[in-house]
Amino acid sequence: PNPLIRRSARSSGRGAARTKMSSLRNSIPRRAHKERAQPESRKKYGLLEKHKDHILRARAYQRKEDFIRNLKEKASFKNPDEFYFKMINSKTVDGIHRPKPEANNKYTEEERMLLKHKDMGYIFQAVQSERKKVERLSSTLHAVDDKRSNKHIYFAEDREEAKEIRSRIGQSSSTPQFGNIPSRIKR
Repeated sequence: PNPLIRRSARSSGRGAARTKMSSLRNSIPRRAHKERAQPESRKKYGLLEKHKDHILRARAYQRKEDFIRNLKEKASFKNPDEFYFKMINSKTVDGIHRPKPEANNKYTEEERMLLKHKDMGYIFQAVQSERKKVERLSSTLHAVDDKRSNKHIYFAEDREEAKEIRSRIGQSSSTPQFGNIPSRIKR
């Protein structure tokens, strides 16, 4: 087998492809194969297109065709009912979307004053409605300010039972039961 010929992995069936490093002859520049010139009789038709010119032209053509095909594909997937206001409120300048310039004098001076007056009226009306809400809530919450008496009322049948209840209350307040207080609560 010739060591300079590359064998593919599929054809050999022995795993990876084998190649051998060639000598310095690959580093020497190859002879340029010149193509013929345009014959004298055809000079009137312009320059004769050479192979490299054809390759450049063909690749440019293929690139353009691919671009157009991609655009057509995107257009086919686009929802025809899709609408955004930017579509009518902007324009393209050199391929870049720019918003349309708004007219500075959209409203006359009189219209602007009228709008400001309406805005002020709305603000006053909103403030007044909030004030009414506060008054309404404060009138319903008049009993909230009263302090609650945190005292339990115990009823006893006679004086002895009352003394017993007082002593129980005194003991429970003087000796707090730490078993009932969770550990995360600090005093």
